[in-house]
Formats: sequence, structure tokens, C-alpha cells
Amino acid sequence: MRIKLLLSGVVAAGLGGLMAGSAPSVAHHAFAAEFDGNRPVNLTGPVTRIEWINPHAWIHIDVKNTDGTTTGWMVEGGTPNTLLRRGITKDSLTIGTVIVVRGYQSKDGLCKPKCRANGRDVTFPDGRKLFMGSSGTGAPKDGSDPEDASKQ
Repeated sequence: MRIKLLLSGVVAAGLGGLMAGSAPSVAHHAFAAEFDGNRPVNLTGPVTRIEWINPHAWIHIDVKNTDGTTTGWMVEGGTPNTLLRRGITKDSLTIGTVIVVRGYQSKDGLCKPKCRANGRDVTFPDGRKLFMGSSGTGAPKDGSDPEDASKQ
């Protein structure tokens, strides 16, 4: 009886570990998998939400259109740690701050529930311009990544 109990515990522990190892994870992707280097965007608007999550942080802004309507955009940046090292912090990027983001629109071009873009750089109201994109992932070499210059 003790052997059966012991064997049951070992099998249960093994299955539990197997199930935990098979849990879905968020995939990290290359720029070219989701964004289009031929669809540049220049977005200006107030920050409405910030998601400091891995593998990419997301900055939400409302962009006013020429007809007076507003379009919500989700702008992907690097990891929260990468953004912090570049000077983009929770204190510098607060709700309501009007920023300018230069980047590239998603390949699907869908704007449901919001339009999506990969942000290359962000310009703050005081004129500071900081790189927020991901490096070495197929993103265009557009001069915004300071690491591109050091690799030449």
C-alpha cells in the first residue's frame, strides 16, 4: 500500500511539473513579424495608459485626426527595463503628457480596438527625444537606434 501511495505521489508530481512546463507563454517576436517598415507613422497625442509589461511595454495615446475625431493608438516599446535604462520612466511618461512618437504601423493595419505601431523614438514636451524601439530585430535602420551607429 505504501509503495502505491509513493508511486502515485511521484506520478502526480511529474504530471504537475509537465503541465506547468506546458503552460502558454507570451512569445517575443521580431519587428518584421508584426510591423511594416514601409508604413511609417508620426503620432502626437496625450498618454492615456501605460503598460509596463514584458516582453514589450505599451504606451497608449489618443491622436486627434484632421476631421476632429480621435483615434486610439497602442505603441510598442522595448522591455520596461530597456526603457528605464534609456530614460523613459513612470515619472517622465505620465497620463496626460502630450508626446510625439515616430514609428511604424502594424502589418495588418487594423485599428480594432486600437491602431498599433512599433515606436522608434518618443519626443517629450521639453524637447527630449529618446529611443524606445527594439534593436536587432529586423526594424529599419532609420537612424533612431543609437546602437546602429556603434556597429558601423
